Amino acid sequence: MKRLLVLRVIAKELIPFMLLFALYVQFHGELGPGGGFQAGVIIAATVVFYAIIFGLPTARKVVPDWLVETMMPLGVLVYAGVGFAGLFLGGNYLDYFVLDADPVHGQERGVFWIEVGVAITVAGVMLKIFYMFAGRGRSLDE
Repeated sequence: MKRLLVLRVIAKELIPFMLLFALYVQFHGELGPGGGFQAGVIIAATVVFYAIIFGLPTARKVVPDWLVETMMPLGVLVYAGVGFAGLFLGGNYLDYFVLDADPVHGQERGVFWIEVGVAITVAGVMLKIFYMFAGRGRSLDE
């Protein structure tokens, strides 16, 4: 592992910026290219990058399996919750206009929460797939 010292130092400096970029893509998804799917993939890629540099067991300590398995249904619940909120407020399922007194703000709020749900689900699914494949055979900490 000592041969990876330079990579470890660079990774420690780069990972926060990767996560910051994922947040940027998430929050500006409705204004330009990007959104929940892209942000979720960037978050998952950051954890994969961490696992490649620091080893799969270390990555599983940082983002444990129970968290990954919780992220998948949690994102779907956030997505569905926005739809049911529209129903409870007198609109149709996934009708964002009723989420605020101002229909434009309601639309923005609805799209934001839908994209958050998508990001959580995509990150969880991508990490679950990675953990399943990386956990078979040779580990990444060699």
